[in-house]
Amino acid sequence: MSRSASSEDDMLRVAIVTGSTRPGRHNEAVARWVLRLAQARTDAEFELVDIADYNLPLLDERIPPSLGRYQHEHTKTWAETIGSFDAYVFVTPEYNHSTSGALKNAIDYLYREWNNKAAGFVSYGSAGGARAVEHLRLIMAELMVATVRAQVMLSLSTDFENFTTFTPDSRHEREVHRMLDQLIAWGAALKGVRTAPAPTARHDLKGATRDT
Repeated sequence: MSRSASSEDDMLRVAIVTGSTRPGRHNEAVARWVLRLAQARTDAEFELVDIADYNLPLLDERIPPSLGRYQHEHTKTWAETIGSFDAYVFVTPEYNHSTSGALKNAIDYLYREWNNKAAGFVSYGSAGGARAVEHLRLIMAELMVATVRAQVMLSLSTDFENFTTFTPDSRHEREVHRMLDQLIAWGAALKGVRTAPAPTARHDLKGATRDT
């Protein structure tokens, strides 16, 4: 496990984010399993964030999220929640070679709330959800989110009894903690980036102004 935080104020906040709103979804069971494992740790605070609780319609903000001028209350509530965390674990299904439309929609609502933070992934599907995570890594890069290498891939055929009841192999517990070790290390480093003083401008020898 990683080192304990030196004080409560320094404790990293990590969201376990569900990736599906589908009726009868497996997602919540997987997310709660991740949360249970994570809460045995002492190096961060963990909280389940269920996108189904926010009732986000298909993106309905007129102004690009990069400007941060949110008009709707559901967007403001979602932004306040996401902005309060330092790192994220996305629990994603794989639908048609990618992540779910519900998760992509929830991500697209915001911009600055994601910036300079870290993300890890737990995925499931017939191919372990690997292709969904590959797409999410590209999306996260555009949002200035650093993704950790370690990930957890769950198979519908071996980690779900009769393809329905979640019964993960015990080896996945080690994989979850390996991913969280990396996530917390990167999350702590990027918290320093967010709280660092803004660079000041200086003049070089030719008189041009540049950042330092």
